[in-house]
Amino acid sequence: MITAEEILARLETEFTLDAADADTRGSAPAELFHVRGARFPNGEQATVGVIGSVTRPFCGACDRVRLTADGQVRNCLFAREESDLRSLLRGGATDEEIAESWTRAVATKLPGHGINDPSFLQPPRPMSAIGG
Repeated sequence: MITAEEILARLETEFTLDAADADTRGSAPAELFHVRGARFPNGEQATVGVIGSVTRPFCGACDRVRLTADGQVRNCLFAREESDLRSLLRGGATDEEIAESWTRAVATKLPGHGINDPSFLQPPRPMSAIGG
């Protein structure tokens, strides 16, 4: 693992970074930095985003949920549990049944990933297997 601090230190050997307004981040996973003196061809300020989910967790503001390509709801990339929507969809479930399953999946979202807890266990499917 490379920490957010290490990523920023490496970038700052080549670029001058200015932290973007923290209020614009909202629930986004990336912490944004403006690259001083750099602009895109359309004139927009160049930015870089660093997602430090382990060393700079943003769990308290996270409102993300992922639907995997195989129909599983994952309410955190570090979650060990997934909720199966594919079976409902293929089994002819009603919209209400699908909505109830989705709601249950989201309601079990924990306040944090717990990766720094000694009892933490990696999910059985890594982020690369689900599109993270």
